[in-house]
Amino acid sequence: MTGQKSAEAEISSFLQEWKSGQGQSMQKWFQLFFDTVKTMENVDLQFVARPGVSYSIRPKQRSQKDRDLFAMIDVIDDDPTERWLSVCFYGDMISDPEQRGEVIPGGLAGSDGYCFDMFEDDKEQAHYLVDRLMEAFGAAA
Repeated sequence: MTGQKSAEAEISSFLQEWKSGQGQSMQKWFQLFFDTVKTMENVDLQFVARPGVSYSIRPKQRSQKDRDLFAMIDVIDDDPTERWLSVCFYGDMISDPEQRGEVIPGGLAGSDGYCFDMFEDDKEQAHYLVDRLMEAFGAAA
C-alpha cells in the first residue's frame, strides 16, 4: 500500500471510529475537508494521530519545495466528547477577506500562520475554510 493510500485509509478508519456524541457536526466538517484535499491533483496526505491531543491531516502539493504542507486540518481531542476543529495555513499562502482567522506569529513550523477554529456546526465557516484550502493549494503549486 502506498503512503498516500495508507494515509487515506488511516483517516477513513479514524472517521469510522468517531463515535456519536463526540462532536458529530465536527465529524462531518472534518470529512468535508478530507474529501476536499484528497481529490486535489498532485497532493500527498500525511495523517498524524495523537490520541488525547489531536488528529491531523497535512496535505502537501508534490511540487512544494520549502514546506512540508500547505494546511493543517486538526481535530482537537483534548476532550473526546467535545472535539473541535482547527484549520491552519501559512500566512503568505491565503487571504482572510472576512478576518475570521487568528494570526499565529511563528506558529506554523516557525512561520506566521492563520488558524481558524470551529466549535459548532457552522456551514458558512466550513465553506469559507474550503475556499482557503483551495487558495492554499493554488499558492503551493
